[in-house]
Amino acid sequence: MANLVALERASVVFGTVSVLDELSTGVNTGQRIGVVGRNGGGKSTLLRVIAGEQALDSGRVTRGGGISVAMLSQVDVLDPALTVHEAVLGDLPEHVWAGDPRIRDVLTGLLGGIAAEAVGGLDAVIGPMSGGERRRLALARLLVADPDILLLDEPTNHLDVEGVAWLADHIVTRRTRADSATVAITHDRWFLDAMATLTWEVVGGRVNTFEGGYAAYVLAKAERERMASVTAERRDNLLRKELAWLRRGPPARTTKPRFRIDAANELIADEPPPRDDVSLVRFATTRLGKDVLDLVDASVQLGGRLLLDRVTWRLAPGERVGIVGVNGSGKSTLLRAFTGDVGLSSGKRKVGSTVSVAFLTQEVRELEKFTSWRVIEAIEDVRKFTVLGDKEVSASQLAKRLGFTGGRQQTRVGDLSGGERRRLQLLRLLMAEPNVLILDEPTNDLDIETLTSLEDVLDGWAGTLVVVSHDRYLLERVADRQVALLGDGGVRDLPGGVEQYLQLLAETRRAGGSGRPLESRQAGGSDSAAEAGQAGGSGSSAVRTAGDRRPGPAGDVTGGGSSRRGGSASRGGSARGGGSASRGGSASGGGSASGGGFAGGGSSSGSAAPALSSAQLREAKKEMRRIERQLSRIAGQEERLHADMVAQAGDHAAVLRLNDTLRSLVDEREQLELAWLSVAETVG
Repeated sequence: MANLVALERASVVFGTVSVLDELSTGVNTGQRIGVVGRNGGGKSTLLRVIAGEQALDSGRVTRGGGISVAMLSQVDVLDPALTVHEAVLGDLPEHVWAGDPRIRDVLTGLLGGIAAEAVGGLDAVIGPMSGGERRRLALARLLVADPDILLLDEPTNHLDVEGVAWLADHIVTRRTRADSATVAITHDRWFLDAMATLTWEVVGGRVNTFEGGYAAYVLAKAERERMASVTAERRDNLLRKELAWLRRGPPARTTKPRFRIDAANELIADEPPPRDDVSLVRFATTRLGKDVLDLVDASVQLGGRLLLDRVTWRLAPGERVGIVGVNGSGKSTLLRAFTGDVGLSSGKRKVGSTVSVAFLTQEVRELEKFTSWRVIEAIEDVRKFTVLGDKEVSASQLAKRLGFTGGRQQTRVGDLSGGERRRLQLLRLLMAEPNVLILDEPTNDLDIETLTSLEDVLDGWAGTLVVVSHDRYLLERVADRQVALLGDGGVRDLPGGVEQYLQLLAETRRAGGSGRPLESRQAGGSDSAAEAGQAGGSGSSAVRTAGDRRPGPAGDVTGGGSSRRGGSASRGGSARGGGSASRGGSASGGGSASGGGFAGGGSSSGSAAPALSSAQLREAKKEMRRIERQLSRIAGQEERLHADMVAQAGDHAAVLRLNDTLRSLVDEREQLELAWLSVAETVG
């Protein structure tokens, strides 16, 4: 494992603060490093030093000869006059980038396809694009360039759950050159677990190194504290609680680090579950009663788009639900429909008589009127004391739990960073003692330490919780169930969590890309159960998607083309090729029968171009994969031939023989590239 870059006694001082303090570390070939630490702790400065963009006040940086380094910063550096093709692909000939599986994967994963459909096409100009689109372009540009050292500063910003999963997979499976390395700052703990082979914790100007991703980092940190003989009081901190949840969490998260974890397990052996769900639901039911928030046959149409299509959802007392969905699918609209901030095009909204709703939006403008106030004054403006779980806490105590220490509580609101403003928003909401808490992307601008503190606070909060987030770890940590919006106007239950959501998206695309998966699924129990108050006892809500007209047992599908429990289409409908039918209609080729209850799918009426059958599509994709494997093999052979030609430069005859072999390989590669393009056009 060769060293790519090394820092020796590196120091960076801003004013009187030592951001990096005589730091010695390095990046080696083959490493994938995740960087964590508090906001303002020096993470971005460290990456800029490695990239050569930040000068040292003392110490030195040593880089290997010919090493290429590229960095994704949080500052937009793209020229607005460039087209997508110019910004991402540069001068690469079409046969080169179109024939490279790695580049095609980047275009598909970040830009919606090899023609960059998600950002308006390869000829679209960057200038009018949104910040999220420009961020994706900047990331795609770096991944296409494939530098030796890839530095990423919060790469998951502006990516949805599917995008985060794709990025982690791409880094692990596509950046496989032995002479490359990746360093990524992230607050997304799932991404850290999926991507990192090493974790750097930046604290106090130094770097603590841990093997593995987030789970291994937490276990190793606990082991270090145990070896330092921490006191019993110290053992009551958030670290034990986080460890306990990690051990009880999904099996996929139990990545085994390379150090002994028995002692860490002893540390948490007597740790209770993070939440006492029974007590919280019982208390929430007492505070809320039977009725909380109901959307009944609700539709919302904005800007000519149908975002919610006849959705019935009854929130239960004490329910904790996480919402995921593709960008633009209507997640924020759904939250605003619950709060009444968005009017319904049809249907009705019912609010329980004792309900008090608090809504955390993605905006921080609501704090502008407190600019000259101190932090503690802005919190006590709501209430000086509140009850969390079964304990009364003061505004100052709660502020300290969310990262505002004694001195920081006296800071003017106008001087706070983006992450601190976000924390202040949360504090003001919690001090108001709501019994329904609705959070829209609460992890924005928060570091990992603050996120664990927030999760700890929510563990003791009794009420109904609805969270929209692209942070898989947070959703699995604070929510007892997840639902998905796929952009078809419906709401789908996810018994299998976010993994099932990703499978549904893939299923949708195989069905023809209409935005509706092969099956219509309701997200919860029956209407009758909710009306009888059973939802309150079980802690789950009843959700119905478009076309669902009659009560049925939880998990059953009515009014659709198929049933999750093996039932057939209702009202005599049948479905083929991914379509769904209702009221006696039939559908084929991914469309929906006219007159049916499902809005948002295509109509079966009219003519359409013939499509490949499922078997033909599978064969075509199999052929593409076969060609890609051959192209990868030839690329490796070409690299070896070039190396042999350099090594035997003094032997003219040997070089000629190698050159003949190389020319035949190039001819074979060009034929394969043409074959791949032909199959790709067939698949579409």
